Amino acid sequence: MAAFEYKALTERGKEEKGILEADSSRQARQILRDRGLSPLSVVVTRDSGDSETSNPISEFFKPSLSVSERALLTRQLSTLIAAGLPVEEALLAVSKQSENVKTQLMMSTVRSKVMEGFSLANSFAEYPKAFPDLYRATVAAGESAGHLDLVLNRLADFTESQQESRAKIQQAMVYPIILFTLTVSILAGLLGYVVPDIVKVFADTGQELPGLTIMIIAASEFVTDFGLMGIVLLIAVVYGFNRTLQVPRFRLAYDRRLLHLPLVAKMSRGLNTAQFASTLSILSRSGVPLVDALKIAGEVVSNTWLREKIGEATVKVSEGSSLSVALEQSGYFPPMMLYMISSGEASGELDDMLSRVSHHMQQDVELLMGVLLSLFGPLMLIIMGGAVFTIVMAILLPIMNLNQLVV
Repeated sequence: MAAFEYKALTERGKEEKGILEADSSRQARQILRDRGLSPLSVVVTRDSGDSETSNPISEFFKPSLSVSERALLTRQLSTLIAAGLPVEEALLAVSKQSENVKTQLMMSTVRSKVMEGFSLANSFAEYPKAFPDLYRATVAAGESAGHLDLVLNRLADFTESQQESRAKIQQAMVYPIILFTLTVSILAGLLGYVVPDIVKVFADTGQELPGLTIMIIAASEFVTDFGLMGIVLLIAVVYGFNRTLQVPRFRLAYDRRLLHLPLVAKMSRGLNTAQFASTLSILSRSGVPLVDALKIAGEVVSNTWLREKIGEATVKVSEGSSLSVALEQSGYFPPMMLYMISSGEASGELDDMLSRVSHHMQQDVELLMGVLLSLFGPLMLIIMGGAVFTIVMAILLPIMNLNQLVV
């Protein structure tokens, strides 16, 4: 049974859109007529050969879900399956519950694959951008263990916590970004428009200008003559830098350097290790074997150098080494994290220890970021105030010298 996207006219002539399931487009049209609708178009959303004939271009255009949408969908599925509904009925209920046509389409397609005999995890693979490897591996582990509802509930908790942490960082960045933008705009306005008008007055007097005033005039002329060119050059540099980072060996060297810079190293290491520990915890709790969980959790880490070290640790664990020893040999994981993992391995509570490590590392990162952002605001005010004071003094000094000459 396939999913069809349709457009039809009601008895009152109003156009209606939606998704339904049928064995063929002919049957889909008949279903619409039985509902009292006049079908305008019926298009299959997926056929049985899509998985085999998929290509990178078609994969690129497949829909995705935001973190909040995926968390809500997962929570609904967990609740329905825990209530005793079969998976296909739970998927149908979630599809009808959603007001987003894109989500309805995805759930209908996933349900079609489930009814064809595929597992839920394999059905989710139809939309890799909406349901990433971590998500599908966890669902597969829940299906094999027979605790799909519990695993989905954990997945929803994990997704919501990740979204909450990301939202906190984004909210904390709003004020500094606004303040920085205002600072740059005010300085550009003063140097580009105010100072040139005053320079004309001083030029008519023919007096010798103080050094500070000459410096501000030079800065003003530079902004006026080369400001636009400077913006274009800055954009070109940023674009070129981002393109360079797409080259694997440059990205690897850049990420390795980040892990040795003051403050930046602690921030980058904290974010990546927290994400790694959190992902490894949810996978391990769901019954995924440790080696497989390490492979998936390593792919979640954004720092490529750290990802490479996790790959090396994964090989050592597969060869019989303990997780704590394998991670310690990389030299990039915090001692607190290593001690807690070692304790978890010894006590048989590795899942709980990984969860605690993730929470602890996330708290450290949020605390450090909060301190840095709280310092950034006053620093911007000092810079803006100092710059405005310098410009004002550069304007007042010639006026004061002129008054002394008159006296």
